[in-house]
Amino acid sequence: MDKNEIAQRLRALAEPDYQRFASSLIPTIDPTTLLGVRLPALRKIAAELVREDWQSYLQTASDNTFEEIMLQGMVIGTVQLPLERIFPLIEAFLPKIDNWSVCDSFCSGLKIAREYPGQVWNFLQPFLSDQREYYLRFGVVMLLFYYIDESHLDAVLALLDAAQSDGYYAKMAVAWAVCSCYTAFPARTLAYLRTCRLDVVTYQKALQKILESNKVSRGDKAVIRAMKREIISQR
Repeated sequence: MDKNEIAQRLRALAEPDYQRFASSLIPTIDPTTLLGVRLPALRKIAAELVREDWQSYLQTASDNTFEEIMLQGMVIGTVQLPLERIFPLIEAFLPKIDNWSVCDSFCSGLKIAREYPGQVWNFLQPFLSDQREYYLRFGVVMLLFYYIDESHLDAVLALLDAAQSDGYYAKMAVAWAVCSCYTAFPARTLAYLRTCRLDVVTYQKALQKILESNKVSRGDKAVIRAMKREIISQR
């Protein structure tokens, strides 16, 4: 399939009702660039492209719509390549990410982190100190999906504490990651929350996400709620 055939196929799969729903969830993009194609349909096309000439596809792919950009990320996540060939593809794709949905879907497809955790961990480090909103969100969401475990927890919390970006969606990724750390390792993450250097917005959002989680006990929520009131009283 060339890019014109792909564009025609995507338009044929577009659902107006889904387009309105999806665009309401992604306020940072121009809604006219979102066609309304569901993710399973995109994954099916991505699998077909990987079986065909995926290299030519990525070299000529159009960035005109949300779905066309999402599709490129899915192809990169699906293709089976050595790390030294995958990493440049990831780096080339990152400048195209301008919303949380493409970012998080891209991260969820990069299962290479499970196969090569050490190499991918090292690859992620520059993005975790990058102040650009979606570069940092990419790094944080990768930590969230693949590295919240016993051996990585302390390092993950340290990286989250050092993350700095004025971007809202970068801050929300850090808050989400802190919440995920708490649900997996409540005592250790609570100790972190008592001494962390997160900015007030990110800190409050992390506490709120913990309070909203159905994985947190009522007693633990009472402790978190008290911490949130303490921060409010200090402002």
